[in-house]
Formats: sequence, C-alpha cells, structure tokens
Amino acid sequence: MEIASETERKYDVPDGFVLPSLVGTAGIRDITGAETHDLDATYFDTDELTLLQNRRTLRRRTGGGDAGWHLKTPGAGQSRTEHRVPLNGGDKNTVPAELHGQVRALSRREILKPVARLRTHRIETPLRDAKGRTLALIAQDQVRAESGGKEQRWQEIEVELVDGDAKVLEAVEKRLLSVGATPAAGPSKVARALDGRLKKTPKPKVKSPVQAYAQEQRDAITEFDPGVRQGDPESVHKMRVATRRLRSTLKTFKRSFPGFEEVGDELKWLADLLGQVRDGQVQKGKLLAGVEESGDQFTAVAARIRQHLDDQVDRGRAALDESLESERYLALLDRIDRLADRPGKGEPDPIKRAAKSLAKADGLLDQALADGVDAELHDARKAYKRARYAVEVFAGAAGKPGKQLVNALTDLQDVLGAHQDSVVARELLLELGPDSFWFGVLWARQEQVGTDTHAELPVVVEASRKKKLRQWIG
Repeated sequence: MEIASETERKYDVPDGFVLPSLVGTAGIRDITGAETHDLDATYFDTDELTLLQNRRTLRRRTGGGDAGWHLKTPGAGQSRTEHRVPLNGGDKNTVPAELHGQVRALSRREILKPVARLRTHRIETPLRDAKGRTLALIAQDQVRAESGGKEQRWQEIEVELVDGDAKVLEAVEKRLLSVGATPAAGPSKVARALDGRLKKTPKPKVKSPVQAYAQEQRDAITEFDPGVRQGDPESVHKMRVATRRLRSTLKTFKRSFPGFEEVGDELKWLADLLGQVRDGQVQKGKLLAGVEESGDQFTAVAARIRQHLDDQVDRGRAALDESLESERYLALLDRIDRLADRPGKGEPDPIKRAAKSLAKADGLLDQALADGVDAELHDARKAYKRARYAVEVFAGAAGKPGKQLVNALTDLQDVLGAHQDSVVARELLLELGPDSFWFGVLWARQEQVGTDTHAELPVVVEASRKKKLRQWIG
C-alpha cells in the first residue's frame, strides 16, 4: 500500500468556462503538456455512509495515471492522506483487505458496497516554474454522476499542489475567482453525487467534563487504530495511552458509567496486547543505547538482546493484528460507544473523586519510600497514572494551576517509570545471561539507573505537592 499526502482546492464553474492564462501567476512560467483522461470511479461506503460522515472517501478508479483503489483520510491542516492499492485484478466490488482494515474501527461489521459512480472527462494541465518543476496540477472536469437511480452532470476545477506551496494555491484561486469560478459548494464530487443523503448528524450535547474526557479517549482509540494496523510505533503508543486513560476514567468515575466493570476488563485486554508490542520496542531502545558502541565484547550481548526483544515484538504484533480483526474487539468498540455517549447520572462531586485518587497515590508512594520496596514503588506509579488522568479531566477549567499540576504529576510519574524500567531491564538481563560477565556489566548499569532515579524522587515529589498547585482540587 502506498501512502501520500495531497493538498487541493475545488471550484464550481459554469458551462462553457474557459481556463484563463495562468502564466506569470506565483512563478508559473509554463502551462503546456495538458493530458486528457477518462476516469471511472465507484465509491464504497456503508448504508449509513459511515465513512463519508467521518471524512473518509473510499473508491475504485480506472483511467488516468493513478488507477487503483484509493482511501482518503484527514491529514494535517487542509491536506488529505491518500492510501493507494493497485487494481491487480480481483473482484471490483470487494474492497482490498489493506484498505478495509484502515476503516474497520468505523465500519465494524457493516458491508462496504458501491454507493455512487462518477465518470469524469478530465483535462489535466501541469503548472510549471522556470526550472520545469511542476508546482501544481489543474484539472478541468466534466462529471457524470450516478447514485440512487439518479444522474447529475456538472463541471468543476481541481487545483492540487505538487512541488509548490500555499502561495501557489492562493494566487491560482484569485485568478480563477476573477473569471467566474466559485469555491465548490460541497466537500467532494461524491458528496454532490449523493444529492443530499450525506447529512451531518449533530453530536449530542456533552453533559460533563468526565463524559467529554471519556469521549476524547474513545475517539483517540478509533483515530490511532489505522496506524496500529500499519505497524506505526507511535500509533501503538498513543492507542495504548488512550485505552489506559479510558479504563482509568471509567473506574475512577464509575457512577457516571454503569456497567464499566466488563468494559474495564476488555480495555485491559486491549492495553495488554498493545503493551506486548510497545514494551519490547521501548526496552530495546533503552537496553541497546550505547551497548553496540561499547566494544567488541558487547557484540554478542547486543545481538542476543535484540533477537529476544524482536521476537517478543513479532509475537505481540501477530497477536495484536489477529485481535483487531476479531469480534471481541468490535464488541468492545460498541460497548465503549454506549458508555461514552450515554453515561449514567454521574458523580455528586467528581472533583472530589479526583482529589481522593491523588491522595491515595500520595499514601502509596509515602509507604513505598518508607519500605524501600520496588514493587510498592511500581504500585504507586500506577496509582499516580490514575490520579493524573482524573486530574486531567478538570485541569483545563482550572487554568494555569491545573496545567502545572498535570505537568508536575507527569514528571513524578516519569521518574517512577524510569525506575521501574530499570527493574524490568535487570530482570530481563538476569534471564538472558545469568552466568555472563558482560550481561552482569549491563545489569550493574541498570542498577545504577535505579539508584539515580530513586535519588530524584524527593525533588519531583515535593514539586507535585505544592499547595498552590493543588488548592483548586481540594
């Protein structure tokens, strides 16, 4: 599957519209070499147009220079990300698995089927600068659209950036508008073809900050699902964080989410699957940092560590891929939707619940420091994660003190996390090389990391407990 970013603008034009000369506009020096294409595109969606409602466009197109299956998804700013799969024969009404997976979290069990067909006669003109670079492509389209037994015809113009910048788009737009073009009335050809069927459903009013926070995490799980399926480490990390945040929120504010227990267990299942991939990636980076440059004596050690963790990630990746296609995962997404969109009566004093969560974490950490037990420090770290997530729910409304408290708790959690990472690393090194001198050297390095992070704790603990940061939460 190829992935590319595109930035384009569309314009409606009247019958008989003539493209004006663009030479001299924003560095354009050459507009020769126009090509003509006849494009035939079939668009796929659910009966409820779930993909288009969520700004995803899925089509199979023949003709032109990029014939194939295309999935367009939201990109950065005004750009769109296009995923492309070649035709390669196959059933023209069966969406390729690579693309189907990219929208599975949205379409779930619904069948993807043709919802519209667009046949376009296109004249495509490259806009080049003095060096021959193609700054943009301008397409003059005559469109015939069929959907729901109805046919429509219209003309429009698309301007797509290639090697140019936003200034090219702005200058070309100004020129087009001056001769009768108007910004496109709809977001896309297929939206126009659907003739009013694509209507935005207003979102229900959010009742509380707790519900809003839960919905943010639910949306993040769906957002990062495609990247996880592609094997993107950052998507794995962010989806895992969103899963943990949601699980913690449901548990802390359980009166707002009746029936949370079952969903909580399933969220833990998902977080553990993501963790099997993520933990190996993180451990490899930390354990091998500087090892391979430490001399020939560490070569075999580094190779053994790398192989062990790569195998762990590969096993985790296989289990995760299988699970994301399972009914269990789809059922979890359904349950999350029901809880996030239709919460219960809520907590009588939700901020008090967050304050209690924070006080519990403080108590666990104080006891762990008094006892000097690593396992207790790990429990305190997990408690601070839950507390931080609870504080985040209300931090925005608290202004600067809210933000500062979240940052202070994050710093504390990071130090506790680094300490726990050193504990896990030592356990792994002991498992891989119990009788090896060089594994012992690495073990000693990780022991020093544990000592250093433990020494950092008093500073970050004090910073997180400043009265001016906590007085708003009680």
